[in-house]
Amino acid sequence: MDRPNIPLNALRAFEVAARQGSFTRAAIELRVTQAAVSHQLIALEELLGTTLFLRTPKGLVLTDEGTALHPVLTQSFDRIGSVLDRFLDGRYQETLNLGVVTTFATGYLIERLPDFQAKHPGVNLRLFTNNNRVDIAKEGLDIAIRFGEGLWPGLHAAPLLTTPLTPLCSPEVAQSLKTPQDLAGHPLFRSYRSDEWELWFQQAAAPCPKIEGPVFDSSVAMADMVEAGLGIALLPYHMFARRLATGRLIRPFPTEITTGKYWLTHLKSKPATPALTLFKNWLLAQEPVTST
Repeated sequence: MDRPNIPLNALRAFEVAARQGSFTRAAIELRVTQAAVSHQLIALEELLGTTLFLRTPKGLVLTDEGTALHPVLTQSFDRIGSVLDRFLDGRYQETLNLGVVTTFATGYLIERLPDFQAKHPGVNLRLFTNNNRVDIAKEGLDIAIRFGEGLWPGLHAAPLLTTPLTPLCSPEVAQSLKTPQDLAGHPLFRSYRSDEWELWFQQAAAPCPKIEGPVFDSSVAMADMVEAGLGIALLPYHMFARRLATGRLIRPFPTEITTGKYWLTHLKSKPATPALTLFKNWLLAQEPVTST
């Protein structure tokens, strides 16, 4: 059936009558006469070539065909109503719950959000930061931005940024670093991805010392410790461009490794809302970060 020919009034009359179990109660809800409801339903049955109701002394009883059609219409009208409810003062309004790993939030996203809000004032963005461990469904999120390989069961994943890792340190510590081997004389902070330092030393063609430094679940926390001169960390240097530009952090060696990307993820089982689509398209269109 062509969409322009969908009999919306008749379908609405059927949905209400099936839910109310009565032409009379359906007429009251729709604010029309009982005859108008009956006329719409007869026309719908003629169009579909099937009987949707059995009229019995106890009321309306759905046929198999009516039983198949009713829940589809209820869900569809509920979704339409939900969207229409979001139009306030002539403008679409929707809340979007966004979970984002803290490093990406502070190093990339937050400074760009004014542009999104200016372009889409009807989207109320609620930001929840995390340490890259997040469950979209359980936490009631619409989107999660996370770091990894893009393989999460049940999720759509769109690549955002590749941010290589390289050692960062304070200016004072940098003075003692001439070769990669000199790193062994300092605490080397680790993330929960335990093989990163080994991969970096392999890339630098240098022996990997025994890594015994503290383990962190936050790159931002590691950067704070590094800036205080307490050690050295492998960090996604693009996310700390401001600290590098001001000299608060130093990149002592050019060697870098890539262990994953930042991804925008959302549930496959949940239809994308207008706000989700607007945010996703906006973020994917942003300029990539540049080398520091």
